[in-house]
Amino acid sequence: MSDRSAKTTGTKPATERACPICGKPGIAAFRPFCSARCQDVDLHRWLAGAYAIPAADEPDADGSEEPE
Repeated sequence: MSDRSAKTTGTKPATERACPICGKPGIAAFRPFCSARCQDVDLHRWLAGAYAIPAADEPDADGSEEPE
């Protein structure tokens, strides 16, 4: 993506996007993060379950939600 197309579409090239952990400008070597530290913080959050998607239990075939 060229700089010109980035300006017309309103999106930023990967090296100019903010780090999702600390908000500093991202660096291409650690994309989308700014450093190895922020990569490690994100990995820890994944492994700890901080990014888990909540799910509701589906009812059984007879319509009850409690285990028997």
